[in-house]
Amino acid sequence: MVVDVRGVHYAVGGRPIFAGVDVQARRGRITGIMGPSGTGKTTLLKIITAQIAADRGEVRVCGQDLAALGRSEIYALRKRMGMLFQNGALLTDLDVFENVAFPVRENTDLPEALIYKLVLTKLQAVGLRGAAQLMPGELSGGMARRVALARAIVMDPEVLIYDEPFVGLDPISLGVIMRLIKHMNEALGITTIVVSHDVRELATIADDSYLLSEGRVAAAGAPAQLRASDSAAVRQFMTGSEDGPVPFHYPAPDYAVQLFAADES
Repeated sequence: MVVDVRGVHYAVGGRPIFAGVDVQARRGRITGIMGPSGTGKTTLLKIITAQIAADRGEVRVCGQDLAALGRSEIYALRKRMGMLFQNGALLTDLDVFENVAFPVRENTDLPEALIYKLVLTKLQAVGLRGAAQLMPGELSGGMARRVALARAIVMDPEVLIYDEPFVGLDPISLGVIMRLIKHMNEALGITTIVVSHDVRELATIADDSYLLSEGRVAAAGAPAQLRASDSAAVRQFMTGSEDGPVPFHYPAPDYAVQLFAADES
C-alpha cells in the first residue's frame, strides 16, 4: 500500500470528523474518495499530506509512519507527492510557465535550460504549451485547472492527489480533466487519489472507491460494487436521492420552537 490509513480518529472543537476511518490506496491505481459535503474528504487529504495530525490511528505514506516523522522528513515526503487543489491555487503574479516552474526552482538546483524543457514537457502533456506566457487572470477555469495539474506533476510525484477536480467545469473541460487523470495515472504508473462528490464522473475513472459517512467508511470497493450496495445511505448518495438516512439539514433545535423564541425575545 502506498497510502494506508487505519483506525483514524479526528475531531475539531470536540466535534468528531472521523471515528475509525480505514482507507488504502494501491500503487498504479486510482482511488476515489466520495461522500456528502461535510464528511471530511478534504480533511482526510490534509491528514494524508501531514498538514494536520490524526488524534488516533495510524497513517503510513510510502511506507513511512507520519506520526514518527520530523519536520524535515515530512517536507521530504511531500516532495514525493503532487497536489491539485480545489481552486487550482495558481500564483496570480506569475505567468503559466513560472507557475509550473515554481516547485522546481524551490526544490532543485537544475540549470535553467533543463527547467525550460521540463516545464514545456509538462505543459505539452496538459495541452497548454501555447499558453506558457499567459497570466492566470487570462485563463478559463478549465485551463487554470490544467495548469495546476502541470504544476502538480512537474516533480514527477509518486502520489498524485486531486481535491474536487471536477467542480465548476463545463462539459468539455470536465471530459479533458477526466482523460488527463486517467492518462497521467497510466503513463506515469503513479498512485492517484481523487476526492469528489461527483459520483458519475468518479465512477468512470476510479479503480477503487470509498464512501465516507458519519465519520466512517460506509462502503468500499469498485464503483459497481458501491452502486449495488444494500445500504440505504450508500444507495441514497450514489443515486442523489433527497429521501434517505443522510439528512440535508445540519442538526438544529426544533424549528417552530426556535422561531417562537425569537418573537418572545
